[in-house]
Amino acid sequence: MKPAPWFLTLSFAHACLAALRCGRVVLLAVVPLFVQAQSEAQPLPVLTLSVLQFGTPHWELDHLKRHGLDKANGFELEVRLVADLPASRLALGSGSVDGAVSDLLWAQARYEAGTAYRYLPFSSQIGEVLVNDGSDIRTLADLRGKRIGVAGGPDGLGWQLLQQAAAGQGIDLAREASVQYAAPPLLSQALRRGQVDALLTFWHFSARLRGEGGVRIAFGLADLIGTLGLDPDLPVLGYLLPQDWASEHDDLLQRFSRALRETKDQLASQPDLWQEIRPLMRADNDAVFAALHDSFVEGIPQPLDAARIDALHRLLLLTGAEPEKLMPAALFQSEP
Repeated sequence: MKPAPWFLTLSFAHACLAALRCGRVVLLAVVPLFVQAQSEAQPLPVLTLSVLQFGTPHWELDHLKRHGLDKANGFELEVRLVADLPASRLALGSGSVDGAVSDLLWAQARYEAGTAYRYLPFSSQIGEVLVNDGSDIRTLADLRGKRIGVAGGPDGLGWQLLQQAAAGQGIDLAREASVQYAAPPLLSQALRRGQVDALLTFWHFSARLRGEGGVRIAFGLADLIGTLGLDPDLPVLGYLLPQDWASEHDDLLQRFSRALRETKDQLASQPDLWQEIRPLMRADNDAVFAALHDSFVEGIPQPLDAARIDALHRLLLLTGAEPEKLMPAALFQSEP
């Protein structure tokens, strides 16, 4: 057989080289897609949090999840809704969730009892003392001889701070006033009916009452903290995560902390985003909605630093914590 003409052989060689180059290009294009697919197939670490269905933490977690800020920061948030605070604390204590929201005094009490929690700030809102519009109560001294409704019980942070501030002016509220403890909704009705003269209640109940009209703030607890020589913008509510878990999942906790800051920044700067959250807020009218929105944003805490952690320690001492049993600074989670 005669060999193929030289120009046909050369053309065939060129065709083979072209095919090889083409195949290499295809291969190089496929490899990144394969790597990306493999990366996407890897499951993200999951963080489970127990929150009240209509509680204020659910507002920001709903936004965080709705806008994918968890996945953007490399984790998956799983929110488990419960009906009340005891159920949330039970879920946390049993280990069925990674974290839950509670107040600083509860975290301190658990630490004294031998259970340490990492404390990631949620809000600096404590509460307010409300009176009806026609009331003559304007100062702490005006509470002498009055009927005071107190939400949260005798050990609540708000009541402890109110007593401390009054004691600084020589007033013993526990002895010089008539104090009634009850659930916030019952006390809200008692104020409306004139069954109490003043109401110390949690901030979101206060905002709702103010939005409905007919009441005013006699004084806010943040202002009272200032009279005690402390920064009024202290995060008295926080996400609590078992310290052993937090130590083992430090990277996940840092990711959650970043996502939370992004969430808070967006909710503070973009009011339109709150329309998505409004169903969770159960705001019956625009005034209630605005009051709840404004109070939430006002309570967004600044990042923790050494000075603010020291102020939290002084706050705990003011409310009865033993100096040798204070939550150590390492338990307060600063932002990455």
